[in-house]
Amino acid sequence: MLYVVIIFLWASICLYLLLGGADFGAGIVELIANRKHKLRIRTIMSHAIGPIWEANHMWLIIAIVILFVGFPRIYTTMSVYTHIPLVAMLLGIMARGTAFVFRSYDAVTDEWQRVYTLIYTWSSVITPFFLGVIAAATVARTIDLNANDFIAAYIKSWLSWFGVSIGLFTTCICGYLAATYAIGAVEDENDRTLLIRSAKRLIYLVVGAGALVFLSAASSGIPLIAWIFGDIIGQVAILLATVSLGLTFVAYRKRRAIAARILAGFQVTMILLAATYQHYPELVLFKDGGGLSLIEHAGNSETITALAWALLLGSVFILPFLFHLMRVFSRRSPYP
Repeated sequence: MLYVVIIFLWASICLYLLLGGADFGAGIVELIANRKHKLRIRTIMSHAIGPIWEANHMWLIIAIVILFVGFPRIYTTMSVYTHIPLVAMLLGIMARGTAFVFRSYDAVTDEWQRVYTLIYTWSSVITPFFLGVIAAATVARTIDLNANDFIAAYIKSWLSWFGVSIGLFTTCICGYLAATYAIGAVEDENDRTLLIRSAKRLIYLVVGAGALVFLSAASSGIPLIAWIFGDIIGQVAILLATVSLGLTFVAYRKRRAIAARILAGFQVTMILLAATYQHYPELVLFKDGGGLSLIEHAGNSETITALAWALLLGSVFILPFLFHLMRVFSRRSPYP
């Protein structure tokens, strides 16, 4: 049953990146849009995120609950040593949702709309950025259990060039997913061309941020290349992601929105697989060379068994209704 829980943990993280990431990406696409297209992009993206707006943070909650219940030592370590970026990410989530609601449904249209938009767009950047920073901290061996001052324990544990580069990479990926997903939510050819242009621009940013990740890893002594390309699984995953990226450009050219969505999601899934497979089952790596393993540091067997059954039964009851919710929202009347 332990492996059932681990699969649910990985799947929830992946789905949060694919769906919640696209949600954050809506604000990123709006932020980088040309001034003359901002209002149109805002309308399109607000409509496009409807099917995932209601439930996207469910995946984050599932991941947190799995760590809290099934892997308490891992949960505690991450909560303590990365509490600053965690708080920043959670504040970004709250600020973004609040600003989106106020700018969309405020009874009065005034200068505050500009303030709401600034909060919404920049919190859409801050949130995935710190999500990437937290992910980087777990594998960068920057968490020092023997640190005896605040800076060493709670700042240097996550603040590094590698963490910043992973944060930028995650942010760019979210924008790319949002722009690509939104292509299928428009009917006007001019709108579709506008979104494809934004998606291509974000692809170039993703590639550039990815190169920065490898450079920062090399300068920090992190064996990222060995992690990703040192195993056949990682090699195949990166190869498939690269091939599917080329196919995405073909889908853009032929205006195949569904194919583009599937390919974008597949690419991100393969990148996550390549990045996590090599050092599995270790989830957190320490500065002194040790680490926390999903196998060795799991909770007691009774807890893991109960958690596994709860996840399996919950998925049977919840997932069909979640898919129905997404279908209902995706069939709303077209945006103006």
